[in-house]
Amino acid sequence: MVKIRLRRKGRAKAPFYDIVAMDARSRRDGAYLERIGYYNPMVRPAEININADRAIYWLNIGAQPTDITRSLMSVEGVMLARALKFKGKTDEEIAEAVAAHKVNAQKRYERNARKRIEKKKAKAAAAAAEKK
Repeated sequence: MVKIRLRRKGRAKAPFYDIVAMDARSRRDGAYLERIGYYNPMVRPAEININADRAIYWLNIGAQPTDITRSLMSVEGVMLARALKFKGKTDEEIAEAVAAHKVNAQKRYERNARKRIEKKKAKAAAAAAEKK
């Protein structure tokens, strides 16, 4: 069985991952069939780059994504593009829907980042009030 999963690279405490199609029996960092993209969690927002055509190809021939790679592909719109292609949509409609999806994902990230900052400020203010 072929899996689409992460292959760790980078140094200690600074991970960098390749998104690869590999045999399920292979080691995490072992030989792979094809590199589909990469994921860098060390920057904000996390950098994700996936070749959508190749990812869809591997999914169509039966490759199973792991939970993490499924969510990464979903954020990038690969899963949406595949679903729309099955529904018979044109390439223009698919590209338009994926672009709208990416805009919504960016807005969601910014909204959550604002919430994290506000929560941090409120916690600091509560700690300062408690010290007095």
